[in-house]
Amino acid sequence: MTPSALLSERLRSHRLTAPARSVTDAAAHMLAVQSQEFLGGRWALGIRSSGSPTLSAVDRAFARGELVRSWTMRGTLHIIPAADLRWVLSVTGARQRQQAAGRHRQLGIDAEVLARVTRALREKLADGGRTRAQLFDDIQQLGIDPSGQRGVHIIGALCIDAVLVQGPVVARDGAVGREQLFVLADEHVPEAAVPDDPAAEMFVRYIDGHGPAGAADFAWWSGLTLGAAREAVERGRHRVVEVSEGLFVSASRPRRASGGDAVRALPMFDEYYISYADRTPVADAEAMTRIGPGKNGMVRASLLADGRIVGAWTHSAAVGKHRDIPIAEPFDPSLDPEAVAAALRRYSDFVSG
Repeated sequence: MTPSALLSERLRSHRLTAPARSVTDAAAHMLAVQSQEFLGGRWALGIRSSGSPTLSAVDRAFARGELVRSWTMRGTLHIIPAADLRWVLSVTGARQRQQAAGRHRQLGIDAEVLARVTRALREKLADGGRTRAQLFDDIQQLGIDPSGQRGVHIIGALCIDAVLVQGPVVARDGAVGREQLFVLADEHVPEAAVPDDPAAEMFVRYIDGHGPAGAADFAWWSGLTLGAAREAVERGRHRVVEVSEGLFVSASRPRRASGGDAVRALPMFDEYYISYADRTPVADAEAMTRIGPGKNGMVRASLLADGRIVGAWTHSAAVGKHRDIPIAEPFDPSLDPEAVAAALRRYSDFVSG
């Protein structure tokens, strides 16, 4: 597959040139989008949707229970359709627990601690959701110190165990909502059919939303070992199309839309950039240095043209600043400023809408 064909196919599978009808359709197609930067995760769905998607539309999907956010893989927060949460965690949960085990021992988090907190929170959350700060207070009342990351790790472990999940967005007057209520997964996540082979299903869904890609890419994205990823590939390969050795695309790729934006403003941690073992097809060495991940693990919001990273941009969701014009940082001085402005205006319309 030529480099240009690879980028063309990825733009389509990511719904960047073949947008979904709605933000929930975009979420179902992608299965999970990285979302530790919450506004960025919501814009990742907006930019993959047709028409004039809005932040409020995404937040309403959280309120209705169609979308949730949790530590679905790699110990990292993702937005995922609620119906897919449990079976995805059945694939990734054991690996995440294994990776967290050493830190949990340092923090004194064991099965007995998690069981005590679970019992208490099931009672506390019976009347509705609670913020993270409120959960920390609940943990403190049990005689467990939530400081030093202990509270975060306890909450994360209960989310991986599908006890808790992040649901409705907490509104802020005159600003973008930046946190969610933690709710009981048993009450908030609907019963849904479990795939016959969850790991193979996860591979197929990854290819649907990210192809062309291979086993190493799937291992990176899912957090599974390379051996486990290869096993999933073997069991699911009859449901996808191998376009070159070890490189797969969806068997039913979405139809491209006519026209399209010359430049796109991708959010922080966007799947188009972050979800592959090898990112060189979409960014040169200088661009990767400037976008990240940096030493702090952050991945900047980027500008995309012809399938490649050509710049960065910044915007604040702080009170009083969320309506400010985003600031562009083109890496190439020849980049069309009007196309950049149009890309950032679409993002601004998403936020203000």
